[in-house]
Amino acid sequence: MRIVRILAGLAVIGAFPAFPAVAQTAQTPEVLQRQVDELKERVAKLEAALAALQGAPAPVPAAAPAAVQVQPSEPVSPAGAAAAASSAKVFNPDMAVIGNFLGVGGKNPVDPSKAFEMRETEASFQAVVDPYARADFFLSFGESGVDLEEGFVTFTSLPGGLLVKAGKMRAAFGKVNTLHTHVLPWADRPLVTANLVGGEEGIADAGVSVARLIPVPGLFLEATGQVFRGDSENVFASRRPRDLSYVGHLRAYRDITENANLDAGVSYARGQSFFADDPSTLVGVDVTYRWKPLQRAIYHSFVGRSEVIWNHAPQPLGSATGAGFYVSGDYQFARRWYAGGRYDASDRATDLSLRDRGGSASLTFWPSEFSQVRGQYRRTVYAGDQVANEVLFQLQFSIGAHGAHPF
Repeated sequence: MRIVRILAGLAVIGAFPAFPAVAQTAQTPEVLQRQVDELKERVAKLEAALAALQGAPAPVPAAAPAAVQVQPSEPVSPAGAAAAASSAKVFNPDMAVIGNFLGVGGKNPVDPSKAFEMRETEASFQAVVDPYARADFFLSFGESGVDLEEGFVTFTSLPGGLLVKAGKMRAAFGKVNTLHTHVLPWADRPLVTANLVGGEEGIADAGVSVARLIPVPGLFLEATGQVFRGDSENVFASRRPRDLSYVGHLRAYRDITENANLDAGVSYARGQSFFADDPSTLVGVDVTYRWKPLQRAIYHSFVGRSEVIWNHAPQPLGSATGAGFYVSGDYQFARRWYAGGRYDASDRATDLSLRDRGGSASLTFWPSEFSQVRGQYRRTVYAGDQVANEVLFQLQFSIGAHGAHPF
């Protein structure tokens, strides 16, 4: 509006010298018509200037041969402007490296760990490809080699509100399976993940994912369907091209109060069993409760998590169904201090008649958002009453710009 007023004032000032001529000249039709034509021409020029200020691109200097000349009759769309503004990000993506150092002390007769190890070093590369897609790559460096943890492109502007991903990715099965190692609230993964959902790698494979928000008043509801090649270590195995695996997830989120919210989901996965030629089916239910008071958000918070997973898999004497679960809570009692506890139990996928149980307590200190120190005591009672008591020490540190993970 301010630009319009300025241009209108200029139009009046520019037209003012013509008024004395009108008063001093005989008011013939020819003179009046000429003055009207001059005023129309000036108004047309002002309207063109206003249009240029409101949205037309600035003229490109002729001396810049690399620049793209845009004709005035071809307006630049918002998508094109966004692409030009973010073109630098295509050649210089956000990059980060996160180190995860783990030390373990104690005795574990079933699954012993190394005293010290650089458990994982994750390198991430993330950038917007164009106005319609973005790309994310996560490389995992271990002491024995390098692996592509995730690498996919996300199409964000498809019709129907669809969100499509293609590449290698972690399956949208429950909560823990979707999390990278460095964002876990513990130094390890629960027994149910290790026994039934493939351990550290979990259900992760190359494939296509389609997600869509379902409009429901007062509720965030998201449905996700995924198709993978069918290879997930210790979960699914693709022996033929048609041995695909399928994952479905329905997530519901709702704010309970201004300080608390509840997140719940149901998951389904099916594919060829890793241990036999018959298919395996996994069903999971996950619930997450978060409490973070607005007035004391940097000092106090609480997150409660739980997952229950059922695994129907072939066995030597026929199919059987096993189950596992965990329940955990993490309380922030100071600005940089967190205390947590977890209890879990799970059958083993290799023999669903065997069941392991465990519990742990942890204390975490965050010197800054770029580093984390955690101590955790873990007690596990394996099938056959073999007991393991261990102390875990975890140190994490990061450099660079690392994008946010799914909430």
